[in-house]
Amino acid sequence: MVILGIDPALTVSGYGAIKVTDNKVALIEAGIITTSAKSSITERLDKIYRGILKLITDINPDCLVLEKLYAHYRHPATAFILGQARGVICLACATKKIPLIEYGATRVKKAIVGKGLASKNQVARMVADILSLKEIPRYTDMTDALALALTHSYVKRAKI
Repeated sequence: MVILGIDPALTVSGYGAIKVTDNKVALIEAGIITTSAKSSITERLDKIYRGILKLITDINPDCLVLEKLYAHYRHPATAFILGQARGVICLACATKKIPLIEYGATRVKKAIVGKGLASKNQVARMVADILSLKEIPRYTDMTDALALALTHSYVKRAKI
């Protein structure tokens, strides 16, 4: 099974793809899709959309995993902006007929680190360890995306 995890954002969206064979997990690819604050919102969303479509075409995942939307009530604009980025990712899934799975942040942290209130740094270190990476990726957006993919692999194996 090939799982593509996406950590959506308007400026830097992280992605990570893993392949699960039997009880082994291997990294396929990880990276980021960036947009410029100088570009219009439509240009930025189009770049994310096209980037996700290209990833789906290149990687051919069995499913795509996103983090459930969460926003603090003091920052409603953040939820709106994140919702737009998530929307084009959901549209890409629908266009390519890829199943979309969502997990909450605390569920992912619990699956990867063992506690739902783990820090981004703890998640990054565990992802690097699980995937036998020589170093922790520079962007936590990438490790967050890989954590989403790994969480889904754990959930799928637990149901078998």
